[in-house]
Amino acid sequence: MRWNRDEEISPDIEDRRGEGGGGGGFGFGGGGMRLGCGGIIVVGILSLIFKQNFFALFDSGSSPQAGLPPAADVTRSGPPVAQSAQDQERVKFVSFVVNDVQKTWDAEFPKLGGTYQHAKLDLYRGAIRSGCGFAESAAGPFYCPEDRKVYLDLGFFDELRSRFGAPGEFAEAYVIAHEFGHHVQTLLGIDEKMRRAQAERPSQKNELSVRLELQADCLAGVWGHATSARNVLEKGDVEAGLAAAAAVGDDRLQKAATGRVRPETWTHGSSKSRQEWFMRGLQTGQVGACDTFAQAR
Repeated sequence: MRWNRDEEISPDIEDRRGEGGGGGGFGFGGGGMRLGCGGIIVVGILSLIFKQNFFALFDSGSSPQAGLPPAADVTRSGPPVAQSAQDQERVKFVSFVVNDVQKTWDAEFPKLGGTYQHAKLDLYRGAIRSGCGFAESAAGPFYCPEDRKVYLDLGFFDELRSRFGAPGEFAEAYVIAHEFGHHVQTLLGIDEKMRRAQAERPSQKNELSVRLELQADCLAGVWGHATSARNVLEKGDVEAGLAAAAAVGDDRLQKAATGRVRPETWTHGSSKSRQEWFMRGLQTGQVGACDTFAQAR
């Protein structure tokens, strides 16, 4: 990707890596926080390492841990963060992507009859308290609709590159753009409608979740289309994005983790579906082309 390394860090980035983490486990699931497109990768890794199906923890719909203070109670100012040159470069890259994604939605929302409201991206290490409860880096990047923030541990990108063969800056950018796609869904009321539908039709809970995630993939593609128009993309970038979409397919991760593929338990969609919807947004650049709820997955 062609990006400006001299650009100021985005005001929408909150660096909370200096805050203390804390213990705890997978104490979240159904209370607003969803496994991010990166989280499902890490759950797959844990399942492989411990030879247990950790996906079942998230199928249960457990609520966030009780008794934790809301995100607003967390002190924002922490000690200075010691970081490598690689981390400094990554922060600059994440900042560029966040700025670029939100500029795209600034331009798109008037076409939809509204005004885009920026989301914050919180950088953290190890563990963090969000508006959706306590989360560890094993959750991967995620969006919390309660506080309307994206959360990212930079270490996730190492997993994306080394363990799942999805290297490249555009693969990383796809992950970030997908999470901001969830913010777009929140602003448009799509997330709320989906949750109501899940409550009314519990048997379709997973199917509706899949449709929401595939739409976020398509919205990430809408952003990708805008970068292509501005000559940000380089040769191989689209392929990197497709590789990342395939890497987080439920079928691929379930097969690797348990040796079985169970479509009825999917929450994000197959590798093929994720690639197809990402490409639809990338090729059309139209939000209207991302109506996954009107089509079968």
